[in-house]
Amino acid sequence: MKISRLEGAALLLTAMAVAFTAGWMLRGMGDAPPIRVETQAILTQEEKTLAQPTAEPSAAPTSSPSPTAEPEDAESGNAESSGKVQPGEKIDLNTATAEELQRLPGIGPARAQAIVADREANGPFRIPEDLTRVDGIGEGILQGLIDYVTVE
Repeated sequence: MKISRLEGAALLLTAMAVAFTAGWMLRGMGDAPPIRVETQAILTQEEKTLAQPTAEPSAAPTSSPSPTAEPEDAESGNAESSGKVQPGEKIDLNTATAEELQRLPGIGPARAQAIVADREANGPFRIPEDLTRVDGIGEGILQGLIDYVTVE
């Protein structure tokens, strides 16, 4: 039995189509599965910038004398002038001066000034959570402040 040229070309094209289809169906079967990475927490942009040293180190030397003055005030029993907010004490964000705001945990001179400037530019804070509108104050810092601040 002899195959004509036309029949041979048809067989060749059919074999090529079968090979192409088989390759198409089997593509990627030998590849490794994709890698899946799970994290415990996702950092927000504010938390990332807080984790990196920024302008705060320049503010740290100015605040370093206050911790040395702090024990003297605490020993004398003068809680109002001490460097830290006492448990149960609340500082009003809408009336506090920059010096009073510096008594809050995590608030240095630069952040205290930023709070006062934001209050003057955007009006009073309606709720304590509005503090996050201030540059440099994110959810992490807010969690440390929420028990010590109020708005009236």
